[in-house]
Amino acid sequence: MSQATQTQTQTPSASTAPSTLRGADRPGWAWLFGTRLSAEEQERLAREDKIRDLLPEEEEDTIGKAYDSRLLRRLFTYMRPYRARMIAAVILMSISSLLSVAGPWFIGQAIDQGIRAGSLPQLRLWTVIFLLAAVLEWATNRSRIALMAYVGTRIVADLRSELFRHLHRLSLNFHNNYSVGRLMSRLISDVGVLQDFVTWSITGLARSGFVLLGIIVAMVSLNWRLALVTFAVLPLMIWLTNYWRKRVRSAYRATRTRLSLINGYLNESISGIRVTQSFTRERRNFQHFDDLNRSYFDANVDAARLTAIFFPGVDFMGALATALVVGVGGWLVLGDALTAGTLVAFVLYVDRFFEPIRELAQRYNTFQATMAGCERLFQLLDTQPDLVDAPDAYPLPPIQGRVDLENVFFQYKDGEPVLRGVTLHAEPGQRIALVGETGAGKSTVIRLIARFFDVTDGAVKIDGHDVRHVTQQSLRSQLGIVLQDTFLFGGTIADNIRYGRPEASDEEVVAAAQAIGAHEFIAQLPEGYQTQVGENGVNLSVGQRQLISFARALLADPRILILDEATSSVDTTTEKQIQFALDRLMEGRTSFVIAHRLSTIINADQIVVMDHGRIVEQGTHQELLARRGRYYNLYTMQWAAQNGGGFTQN
Repeated sequence: MSQATQTQTQTPSASTAPSTLRGADRPGWAWLFGTRLSAEEQERLAREDKIRDLLPEEEEDTIGKAYDSRLLRRLFTYMRPYRARMIAAVILMSISSLLSVAGPWFIGQAIDQGIRAGSLPQLRLWTVIFLLAAVLEWATNRSRIALMAYVGTRIVADLRSELFRHLHRLSLNFHNNYSVGRLMSRLISDVGVLQDFVTWSITGLARSGFVLLGIIVAMVSLNWRLALVTFAVLPLMIWLTNYWRKRVRSAYRATRTRLSLINGYLNESISGIRVTQSFTRERRNFQHFDDLNRSYFDANVDAARLTAIFFPGVDFMGALATALVVGVGGWLVLGDALTAGTLVAFVLYVDRFFEPIRELAQRYNTFQATMAGCERLFQLLDTQPDLVDAPDAYPLPPIQGRVDLENVFFQYKDGEPVLRGVTLHAEPGQRIALVGETGAGKSTVIRLIARFFDVTDGAVKIDGHDVRHVTQQSLRSQLGIVLQDTFLFGGTIADNIRYGRPEASDEEVVAAAQAIGAHEFIAQLPEGYQTQVGENGVNLSVGQRQLISFARALLADPRILILDEATSSVDTTTEKQIQFALDRLMEGRTSFVIAHRLSTIINADQIVVMDHGRIVEQGTHQELLARRGRYYNLYTMQWAAQNGGGFTQN
């Protein structure tokens, strides 16, 4: 169960709340002025207190830097294959910026040399020049955006492919400790932020800076007095920008983290809808989701409130600067110290002066989110697999199927041993049954044979080859594995059966299904082997899904077959079908079978009884019954439970 589910039933405490939200600051003011919190604010504090423990700790580190040159340099390495297009985009950006800066000057010339001078040809000339500049600016902007959209999309595709390959190289230990929701957030949300940054922000930021510098130069060149008047509002602008910058980072972070919580809880709730309805948890789950949703709403309101302060503030300062320029400039025009065309051009420059400032402010949040996203993505890419092929690893040759575990010790966590000195030998073609109570170490043994984990001490050998000295691909390609948790991929039944051998023919697929008794129910489906299984086989029963996964393993024609509770979810009739097929199909294959139903393993060559990570008994069914030890107790208890009576040894 996820952390979201575990926390939703906690009793709220309204005493504290995340400091990033506006409501969290009110208790201080209430204490200062002796006022009471409203019922709505108290409800909000209680809601924030309930979800505080769900907020991801990793965000604490990634919010620290708004700019990190190391991350940017690494991000730019993904742009190198497309540098020609990026250079072209920069050139187009420079042209469009120059034309944008020149526009007001063209208008001023049209007024002074055309309207004031009464010259229609000059008016027509400067009008045409302005229109041509506008068309060229539109064309260069369009081409720049198209180029950067291509580059951004390609970089995202490259990065997602690299992440996908990297995730498949990481071991089960990593995936056991890293939630699927976080991985989806990296592959979708963080990579999407990078696409926005590359497509819009790189040349957009450069263009805004370039235009701002050009406007400053143009204003100073036209009239330095009016330029100083315009710059008089800059101290206010700097103060407002600093105020907004310090607060908007935490505000937008609050919205991102709460949206992540909502997405994760939605995924969990939909996946577990059957359990929810079985335990009539709908009302409680809705209340928890409502808390998350309202918290996200509150965070967005806070972010919107900051936006409502900053951007209208920038507009007001632009209007204030315009008023000052019109007043001072009009006085200069009346005194013949300035032409009307220059004043109009200057007013247009003042209006455009604040546009790149708005643009830079809007890009700030994207830039900061990009830094955080890059940090998380590159941390994931820098995660090294704890299971890698040795530098001198060699391909495992075709095997006969001898398996040796030599004094194997293993622990998932330090100080918590799971296997303690396990020694086991299986000859080619033997059927080895592993039995014992839950947690005895049975599944760990087969995971070590497949080298999903490395032994802590000792060795696992196949045909005399230590599994740590051969390549993982060559090892697992000769294993057939049916795990306890059955997983089917989206697609048809035939696609799932041939998953381990994509080149297998339809006849081979049918033969594998017939061998394990799945053909009968598949043939009765309307579309037969072309039936869509749905997400994780939702259109099939649990037993049918297990039969298909069993056929999938058999079609791979493995030399070693591993069955982890393979018959745990099928009825007695289906179990007998599988058992009959196994007796024929396991011939010539070394097989490891884990089963709680001891009736399915009575014909095994070796029955290995495990307890607390040790082998406590070993032998055939009859030998172990004769000893009247641990296996005898397990078998008689199961027999009595199934038959409701005593047990008589034959």
